[in-house]
Amino acid sequence: MTGSFKDLKVYQLAFEAAKTIFLISKSFPKEETYSLTDQIGRSSRSVCVNIGEGYRKRIYPKHFTTKMTDADGEATETSIWLDFAYSCEYISRENLNLLQLKYEEIGRMLNSMANHPEKFTPKTK
Repeated sequence: MTGSFKDLKVYQLAFEAAKTIFLISKSFPKEETYSLTDQIGRSSRSVCVNIGEGYRKRIYPKHFTTKMTDADGEATETSIWLDFAYSCEYISRENLNLLQLKYEEIGRMLNSMANHPEKFTPKTK
């Protein structure tokens, strides 16, 4: 596999989900600025960052695997923050379900990438 990490479907899904969360979280109450809003923003963006970092180091399979599992951990954290946002009535059931489905798909893709780093190792000439 060659090209940019930005070409990966998992990166594109994670970026789209993080952007959606950013837009939704703009309506969270001010008292959540340094807690829920900050945490959900950081974890959702960290999924993308870990994918990018891991892909750039894919020549080292163990490093790649570590970064994909880190990204999966951040996706799980984001999913939990979404549960809190819903339980505090900051997001609708529809938005919760949509985003949870995206993060489930992202998690499956990251798990597959972590289990098969050889599929992403650059080919030598």
